Amino acid sequence: MAELSQLVGNRIREFRKMQHLSQEELAEKCGMHRAHIGQLERGEKNASLISIQSICHGLQITMDELLYGIMPDDDATTGSSRVTDQVNQLLKGLDEADQLVIYHMLVEVLKLKS
Repeated sequence: MAELSQLVGNRIREFRKMQHLSQEELAEKCGMHRAHIGQLERGEKNASLISIQSICHGLQITMDELLYGIMPDDDATTGSSRVTDQVNQLLKGLDEADQLVIYHMLVEVLKLKS
């Protein structure tokens, strides 16, 4: 099993890339140095709770969103939580009208599937 620091780092990188942010842009939003963000993403440094809180603030996500499902036991009970997290993150960037359009599209796709 991967080290916890690497699992957390992977999630930070996933959320950062979903938002099309560079390490430097995220670091600026968090009040951190870019090199520190890189070390956290690679699992070279353990993230403190203060760092995690700052990163979540910079990514505009909750700590729960960042940490949910990172442990293998969590994945077994949550199924596709990672995909759900990614979809939720993409929807967050849209206004309510666009979210509603996507919702209706999804409903129609699911009707075709059944």
